[in-house]
Amino acid sequence: MFKNTLDNKRYYTLNYYYKKTYGSKVFKVALNGGFSCPNKDGKKGTGGCIYCSPSGSGDFAGNIKEDILTQFENIKNMMLEKWPDAKYIGYFQANSNTYASVEKLKELYEPILNVENVVGLNIATRSDCFNEDIYNYLDDLNKRTDLVIELGLQSIHEKTIELINRKESKEEFENCINELKKRNIKYVIHIINGLPGETKEDMIETAKYVNSLNPFGIKIHMLHVIKNTKLGDMYLENPFHILTKDEYIDIVINQLEYLNEDIVINRITGDPVKEDLIEPTWLLKKFVVLNDIDKEMVKRNTYQGIKTSSNS
Repeated sequence: MFKNTLDNKRYYTLNYYYKKTYGSKVFKVALNGGFSCPNKDGKKGTGGCIYCSPSGSGDFAGNIKEDILTQFENIKNMMLEKWPDAKYIGYFQANSNTYASVEKLKELYEPILNVENVVGLNIATRSDCFNEDIYNYLDDLNKRTDLVIELGLQSIHEKTIELINRKESKEEFENCINELKKRNIKYVIHIINGLPGETKEDMIETAKYVNSLNPFGIKIHMLHVIKNTKLGDMYLENPFHILTKDEYIDIVINQLEYLNEDIVINRITGDPVKEDLIEPTWLLKKFVVLNDIDKEMVKRNTYQGIKTSSNS
């Protein structure tokens, strides 16, 4: 029996963390604060990462035409139909959500904190979207709520970073992690499996690197090839290998084995928009993927943080 679980999971789920911490279901309310990104607006590049959707990876975030509290209330009320006794996390998801002045951040963050039953904020951003004033404000927020900063790493391999047009250095990333650590601010690191040209070993090396940073959590994504992106155009013009479901499951399990058992697995697959997805179509069956990961971990008799897999 894995220690950080309430069910048959052999890895530390976010659902378990929330139930252990708050004694109830907690769900995220995905918001669009109208932020941009230094890799889109010309500060560091143009066009953004080649896989990034027009919505800035906020496909399920609130309607930008609505103010932030209206977004929150509309999404919250829909989700309460399923979980009527839940608490909430305000999740600033679309684009880079610290890419603004502290005054602007306060205008967006503070109203959410004042909503009843909001227990925290998750803020998705890039490591190059901080300054001392922002770190100090986040330090203050961290004393008042359950604050988590989400940072996209995607891969540690320079050839991949160049290919995907990341425009963000390893030094910037590690400096940001160090600043967050100094303030005891929790951080979640995103990685993507299946990036063009990467091997299974490359992806495992990225997971090992994430483990060395001792994050609060990790999000493991399968690459979405979607319409209206540079990656989508690249794939349609010259198709590259897309991981099969079995290949993805094998890689994820090997990655989990290298992750400390106290790292919270915030995500282990993806939620593509069906109408926008080019490949892989197997991602549309999210719960099949999750169940197959569970079954394969049982078959291998392996757990997060315990290196027992014979297929590594």
